[in-house]
Amino acid sequence: MYILAYDLGTGGLKAALFDESLSITAETFFEYPTFYPGPKLHEQKPSHWWQAVCGSTQALLEKVGLDSSQIGGLALSGASLVAIPLDKEGTPLLEQVPIWSDMRAESQARGFFQAVPQTEWYLATGCGFPPACYSLFKLMWMRENQPEVFSKTTQVVGSKDYINFLLTGRLATDYSYASGTGAFGLEQGATRKDFLRAAGLPEDIFPEPGPSHQEVGQITPSAAAQTGLRPGTPVFCGGVDNACMAMGAVGAAEGRSYVSMGSSAWVPVNCKNPVLDAATRPYTFAHLQEGMYTSAYSLFAGGNSLRWARDVLFPELNKDTAYLEMDRLAAAEPLGAGGVLFHPGLAGGTMQDSTPNLRGAFMNLQLGTSRASLLRAVMEGVAMNLALSLELLRERCPIQEPILFCGGGSKSPVWMDIFADVLNTPLEKSNVDQSAASLGAAAAAARGLGWWKDYTPLAGVHKRERLAAPNPERARQYQALLPLFRQVCRAAGELGDIIYGGKP
Repeated sequence: MYILAYDLGTGGLKAALFDESLSITAETFFEYPTFYPGPKLHEQKPSHWWQAVCGSTQALLEKVGLDSSQIGGLALSGASLVAIPLDKEGTPLLEQVPIWSDMRAESQARGFFQAVPQTEWYLATGCGFPPACYSLFKLMWMRENQPEVFSKTTQVVGSKDYINFLLTGRLATDYSYASGTGAFGLEQGATRKDFLRAAGLPEDIFPEPGPSHQEVGQITPSAAAQTGLRPGTPVFCGGVDNACMAMGAVGAAEGRSYVSMGSSAWVPVNCKNPVLDAATRPYTFAHLQEGMYTSAYSLFAGGNSLRWARDVLFPELNKDTAYLEMDRLAAAEPLGAGGVLFHPGLAGGTMQDSTPNLRGAFMNLQLGTSRASLLRAVMEGVAMNLALSLELLRERCPIQEPILFCGGGSKSPVWMDIFADVLNTPLEKSNVDQSAASLGAAAAAARGLGWWKDYTPLAGVHKRERLAAPNPERARQYQALLPLFRQVCRAAGELGDIIYGGKP
């Protein structure tokens, strides 16, 4: 028997087939576009997600030669902070819906905070992304700007919950996805009706959440015809991408942490108490494991900083081998990049930065500075930025070692070694790597099916591929550089506010 798990991401859907030990048998990827119809508007089509689910399911079954009766169950990991309005029949009222990065609702968020102090709202919800990203405020925007849509809306669901509805005909959500609506109280483990009232929204606008391993329903005949799955196959609730990735990467043990180096980058930690700080605002989601939370700081341009360096500094390199050559060049440069420091704010500042107006910067350039020095500075700057984030997390939650290093950036052994020295912490890379989110969803299905009584078997799925231990002397030198990097952070923030007219 097998489990199908889907990672419904921003750039596309990754589907994976897991055997009874939760090892990947096969996987596939279906890309879909994001639309930008206006300033701060980031939208996708739910119909594209459904097409990707149907296409990837058929492709996997055909690739492995499975009969649909061999699929024991399925679950999804879904991109967070998505708001899909449904009418009373469950039909989407918009062809395109705002995704997590959509920032159209800034004025609505400011209006809400006149009634509810922003610090009170943050400490209750753990919502540490810019407030306009959250579903609560996107719906306030809809009420004001699309009244004809809002008047017909009976419920609002997120990405993976909409797909679950198409698969089973039932509306449901889990605690982890609900914790990204902007209206979920972490302490209560339930939707805060007072926040909905303050926003002028119906108190039943979101489905009531339950556990991630709960069975939502079974594949309907209509969904079976479109996906190739067997009618009656159980569908489990799954979770938000942040929680599924945390589960797939480091399980449910307290204090386990990982560095994820994708296009963006983030450092989360599992903790029995949400890590909250009104000044730096780590973002927190309920974990797939009941009574556990995953709290993190992020960097909007992590792997994208290295991609920028490839495209701008080394455009002549063959894209198939560019990163290998860049690794060689960076490894030959001295620690500290000849004095050059880089701030990776190429996509703006995050909540732990002094301002969202912050942008990327090189400091201490000289006439003799080479492209290779700039490259080394980029790799070190990303690592130092995340080192400051890890330092903030360590103050509030003990972190176990080693830390998992995953995502596309983990393919670079040079970058992994730099991270180990900058963080002064052992890092490990495992076989799971970029499939952590789909593995987390599969684990929820395994528990729902009764294959597992809890999530402890996840540790056995990971096979270490590399361990990077910090070099004491290099770690000491990087510790000496961190205060200088903090100065670069402050300078970049001050300059950003001057250029862009102050904090919004």
